[in-house]
Order: sequence, then structure tokens, then C-alpha cells
Amino acid sequence: MYILLFFVGHWFLSLFFQTFFLHRYASHKVFTTSKFFERVLYLMTYICQGSSFLNPRAYATMHRDHHAFSDTEKDPHSPHFFKDVFQLMWATVLTFKDHVRMTKDKTARGSATYPEWPIVDRIGSSIASRLMFGALYIAFYMEFATHWWMYLLLPIHFLMGPLHGAIVNWCGHKYGYANFDNNDHSKNTTPFDFLMLGELFQNNHHRFPNSPNFGYRWFEVDPIYPIIKFLHWTRLIRLRKA
Repeated sequence: MYILLFFVGHWFLSLFFQTFFLHRYASHKVFTTSKFFERVLYLMTYICQGSSFLNPRAYATMHRDHHAFSDTEKDPHSPHFFKDVFQLMWATVLTFKDHVRMTKDKTARGSATYPEWPIVDRIGSSIASRLMFGALYIAFYMEFATHWWMYLLLPIHFLMGPLHGAIVNWCGHKYGYANFDNNDHSKNTTPFDFLMLGELFQNNHHRFPNSPNFGYRWFEVDPIYPIIKFLHWTRLIRLRKA
């Protein structure tokens, strides 16, 4: 039971901060917030992603390229140029490293503003930090695992952030239905997207990339949108006007 709770908790917390902070805030500026709350989100992203922490600026710049060149040869992670999801993941890792290097080169940053916290970026991206979180995951499993097969879940913990991205990029551009013709292969993989917190409404998202609600039709429920509305109501964030 403890292993299941830990796995589900890590899955959804990591995914939440990936879609809320890295995707909707850092990449698309769906909302604004204070510097203090941005730092809170930054730190929580590092803690919840753990060993697979993704540099926010690098994530945002790579994601902007994905939208600009969706499903073309310049797309950093279109599934239509790879034989399987593992090749896609590896190519995305290499591209992401290029974007991380660009975050350190002020001449290559451009004029757009992205969230940055250099000390957290350095710590979160370090081998020491990734090994520390990996050791914590292993220690938890050694304490609470009751069957050998539970240890097979550990690689998912180690690669949680990139794995979430691979699922969205692979499925969201190959399987499902389309509400709009976006001149790409973006799809809404499923009309009910709770397991990926709305990220698999890719066709809707590519049509309206700056919308806080990834759902469009009445049955397409984006579970993050009510949270965004609530935080807007509390004034912790401010939704950008359309």
C-alpha cells in the first residue's frame, strides 16, 4: 500500500508541476505571479521531479520550438521521425541538453523572459542531486516493498519528467481525434485525460497554445483548469487576458 501511494503521489505531483509551472507558466505565460510564488513553484518542481528535474528555461525554449515547427523536421520531438518512443526520448534528451547549454550563454538567450533560479538549476541538474534522489527512492522501496516486482517501478521514478514528456509527445501526435486542422499531427488522445492532467489534449492546445484550459468540447475535462481558476481567485496568480 505504501509503495502504491508513493508511486501515485510521485506521478501526479511531478506531472502537476510539469504542466502547471514548466508548460503553462514558463513556456506559454498563461498566467503571471509574484516572484515569491514563482520561487515556491520552482522549488516544488525541483523537489517533486527529483532525479529527473528539468531546467525551466531549457524546457520553455525547447517547447517553443516544438510549437513553431510542430511535426516538421525542425520539431525537437515529433514522433513521426522516430521508429519507437525510446528513440524519441533519447533524441529529446540530447536536444534538451543543447537548450540547457544555451541557458548558460547569455548571447543565445534572446529577448523572451523565462523563469530562472541559477542555484536551483545547478543543484537540480547536478549528478549529485540526481543520485541523492535516486538513493532516496531506493531506500523507500527497500523499507516498504513487499514483492520483488515492485522494484520494477523504480526506473519510472528515476525518469519521471522525461517519461511524462515522451508519453505526451508520442501519443499526443499519433493517436486520437482532432477538433481542429492545425497543419500538424496533433491529436486529442482521449476525451477524458486525468492520468496526464490534460496534457493529452494536444490538438486543442496547438490550436489555442495560450489558453489556460486544454479542454475544448463539453466532455473534455482539463483537471488543472479549475486549480488555475481557484489560484486566480485567490490572487496568487493572475490569468493573462485573451
